[in-house]
Amino acid sequence: QVQLVESGGGLVQAGGSLRLSCAASGRTFSRYAMGWFRQAPGKEREFVATISWNGGSTYYTDSVKGRFTISRDNAKNTVSLQMNSLKPEDTAVYYCAADATTAQSMSILRVSALRFWGQGTQVTVSS
Repeated sequence: QVQLVESGGGLVQAGGSLRLSCAASGRTFSRYAMGWFRQAPGKEREFVATISWNGGSTYYTDSVKGRFTISRDNAKNTVSLQMNSLKPEDTAVYYCAADATTAQSMSILRVSALRFWGQGTQVTVSS
């Protein structure tokens, strides 16, 4: 069992930066691929970025490539999302997720298939 708690959301102007963090409980954290997903009002939850259990592989949705960076620290049981050059269209609730699969699979699986989720943190980018 893995419990996930996100933090770091907030209001930022376009072009600004935010860093989201996800703290995980559970001794098996290092066995799970981790990911960030987001859900804008009236839209379905979508994949943003995923990272493999050892941090060796990362995947990003096209709209955030070059702007967002996912990373993890297995010693601290945390995964982070550094978001730079933020745009109004990045506004959403951001969710941390974990699953005992590959990072690549997390990037393409239906979100309903992923096992563990945090409660979400709001990111608002003003124009």
